[in-house]
Amino acid sequence: MTGPRNWLTTALRWVAGIAIAVPAALLVGASPAAAHPMPHSVVQLDVYAHSVSARLELPVDEFTRAGGIDVSEKTLAARTGAIRAYLVAHIHPTATDGRTWQVAVGRLTLSRAVQTGTGEYRELIAQAVLTPPAGADVRHFTFGYDVIVHQVVTHTVLVAVRQDWAAGQVDGEGGTQVGTIRVDTRTMKIPALKVDLGAGSAWRGFVAMLRLGGDHILAGTDHLLFLLILLLPAPLAAAGGRWNGLVGARKALARVGLITLAFTAGHSAALAATALGRLDLPARPVEAFIAASILVGAIHAVRPLFPGREALVAGIFGLGHGMAFSFVLAEMRLTTGQLATSLLGFNLGIELVQLLLVCLALPSLLVLARLRIQPALRLTGAVLTGIAAAGWLADRLGLANPVARAADSAGTHTTLLLTALAATAAAAAAWTLLTRRAVQQPVAPSIRSVDHRRPVL
Repeated sequence: MTGPRNWLTTALRWVAGIAIAVPAALLVGASPAAAHPMPHSVVQLDVYAHSVSARLELPVDEFTRAGGIDVSEKTLAARTGAIRAYLVAHIHPTATDGRTWQVAVGRLTLSRAVQTGTGEYRELIAQAVLTPPAGADVRHFTFGYDVIVHQVVTHTVLVAVRQDWAAGQVDGEGGTQVGTIRVDTRTMKIPALKVDLGAGSAWRGFVAMLRLGGDHILAGTDHLLFLLILLLPAPLAAAGGRWNGLVGARKALARVGLITLAFTAGHSAALAATALGRLDLPARPVEAFIAASILVGAIHAVRPLFPGREALVAGIFGLGHGMAFSFVLAEMRLTTGQLATSLLGFNLGIELVQLLLVCLALPSLLVLARLRIQPALRLTGAVLTGIAAAGWLADRLGLANPVARAADSAGTHTTLLLTALAATAAAAAAWTLLTRRAVQQPVAPSIRSVDHRRPVL
């Protein structure tokens, strides 16, 4: 007959297997999203304190028909001046009092070619800066625009706001549609689009940055892995260059707290200094440093490199992670006041979610450290983390690889990973509890062991 202990042993093995398999599955490449051509133009607006940036996505075929300018990989460089002149002539934002905004067209690129049933589809991507006259409001203006539409009457232009800090829109994804520009078939004219973005407020910007900070740590697989890989051996004792035995629960909790606090202090200080100082740091060395820190942490989880000094290492490596966090703020071109508010909200969002994740992972780490299969689970987690870190390091040094892409996609599965850890810990705790009860319960003597001198009736 199968007892509760055997049943729980089997269940634990299944759950532990899931906990091992989930990180492995996260390192399998995700399917790329299929691109599809759009039969219209898109104008995405980024609203700043004193200007508006516009990203224009223009179908090449229709742009060539409307402007009479041949655009291809071979001709783009030679046609840059003509393309910019055409765009400036057909973009006319004006203030509410009728004054004209300045329009400057910058970088021009071509999207990747997409094969369709009717041939090859490409888009011309143009970046423009729209600057209002002195005293004009960037949140209320008239957007006169007839690129392509003035010649191709069936063409449609979708206008959306991609980023607007004062309205609480900071993630740069999706966008809030402002309106549509097309030929009015009744008058055969192209009405200008009235843009009204509302008043905006610093509170909306703060809340949006708070949310963005939380989302960033959840999707930032590298930041999360670095912290968790340092916490993984926290309940273990080091002796003779190996992890051997356990420390007390109080000491383990103190280690976890110090590591988390040091990492927080390190990246918070670097984030504040880099953002407020508006330091223009190269992204690739910083990102490579982060990958190297994760690789070091993974090796440390296999063999202790700096036992007892994990907090110091977390603080030092946290400086690099904070510099990476600052890249998010640098792209927003905020005023000093907006930057200070954003820094507070963004960092607070990071810390709140980081604390939540540590609290969710802590019970699993403490329980798993006391299992016989702890070395296998620790080594598996360290090896998978090391593989991801090596992939990131190679990618950030210029060697693109599928391991890095798969590791990046793992950021969407953070909840699944923590759920597997929690399930493993819960099963292990139940098994340990029932095992102790079975040991403590007195065993009833058999009839034959009562008195061997008496006959059994």
